[in-house]
Amino acid sequence: QVQLVESGGGLVQAGGSLRLSCAASGRTFSAYRMAWFRQAPGKEREFVAAVVSWSIGSTDYTDSVKGRFAISRDNAKSTLYLEMNSLKPEDTAIYYCAAAPGWGLARLTSDYNYWGQGTQVTVSS
Repeated sequence: QVQLVESGGGLVQAGGSLRLSCAASGRTFSAYRMAWFRQAPGKEREFVAAVVSWSIGSTDYTDSVKGRFAISRDNAKSTLYLEMNSLKPEDTAIYYCAAAPGWGLARLTSDYNYWGQGTQVTVSS
């Protein structure tokens, strides 16, 4: 069992930046692949970014955030991060971190077993 708690969301103007954190507890964090998803009102939850289980390794991003967002993890602190720059109003959503046992990258919600409660990100125009 893994418990995930997100933080760092808030209200920001377009063009601004936010850094989300996801603190994990329970099992060995380094054994889990991690990802960020988001869900806007009236829309399905969508993939944002993923990172492999080791601290320095491969990452994957949905096209709309490439070059603006950066996912990273610190296995020593059992924490996942999402650095978000050049934010746009269409980035407004609840952001969730997700975890699953395993090594590689994954984009589907069904690939992940554990979810945080989410943190709200609102970007004003």
